[in-house]
Amino acid sequence: MSREATWYFDLISPFVYLQLPDLDRLPPDIHVRPVPVLLAALLNHWGTKGPAEVPARRIHTYRQCAWLARSRKLAFRMPPRHPFNPLSALRLLCALGPTLEQARTASRFVFEQGGDPSTPDGLRQLANELGVAEPEVLVTDQAAKDKLRRNTDEALGRGVWGVPTFLVGGELFWGADTFPMMLDYLASPDMFETSEMKWIAALPVGASRT
Repeated sequence: MSREATWYFDLISPFVYLQLPDLDRLPPDIHVRPVPVLLAALLNHWGTKGPAEVPARRIHTYRQCAWLARSRKLAFRMPPRHPFNPLSALRLLCALGPTLEQARTASRFVFEQGGDPSTPDGLRQLANELGVAEPEVLVTDQAAKDKLRRNTDEALGRGVWGVPTFLVGGELFWGADTFPMMLDYLASPDMFETSEMKWIAALPVGASRT
């Protein structure tokens, strides 16, 4: 019997691209359900900023991604501008499904080829990679718009605050660097039942910024 792992992603994140090779390390009984979401809506909901929205953090994040890609022997090229508006590309993926392979293709278009899907020409190039003839029709379809909104609402309802995030067995694993922890959880589903993990889950807040 297969187990499902829901993968919430937004093409705006280079960490989505960096996580792609790790998906091949999943156990054979894991079925990945790729779910495009709008990161900006997640950030707005939780009142947080993305790494590229903090000027002092932006260049650090891009350098980190380039270094991670090089250390993993991955081709890496930032798009001509970042952040960009991923809305049309996400709607295109929603109109297509997407399959995991379509999600891979789209993320590679942005951070392997350096494409910008926020422009009309870039969207057509992405559509060509995906085998779509008339992307403008798909991205303006109300069903695609509604699906992206439902996907994002679903993610928020499950407590997702960023991308990429895996949801497995009711547990969230955010960021490419938590993939090894998720593999451990898949091998030992009782991993969070130790006394220390239970203490962490119930840890009281000592101070807060207001």
